[in-house]
Amino acid sequence: MKVFAERLTELRKQYKYTQRQMADILGISQPSYIRYENDTSEPTQENLVKLADAFDVSVDYLLGRSDV
Repeated sequence: MKVFAERLTELRKQYKYTQRQMADILGISQPSYIRYENDTSEPTQENLVKLADAFDVSVDYLLGRSDV
């Protein structure tokens, strides 16, 4: 899921969110969120949808299944 980690980091920076803010949006700890960006952990389906909503992109985009 390297594409996911890269896109997640890129979107977070584009939206000027901190890792702490993203963790709060998802209701998880900051270290848990950091593991998503480091590609050492994968989000639950629920958190994947929350991430897509936070960045106004599709889940498919986050997962690298589309470029839109």
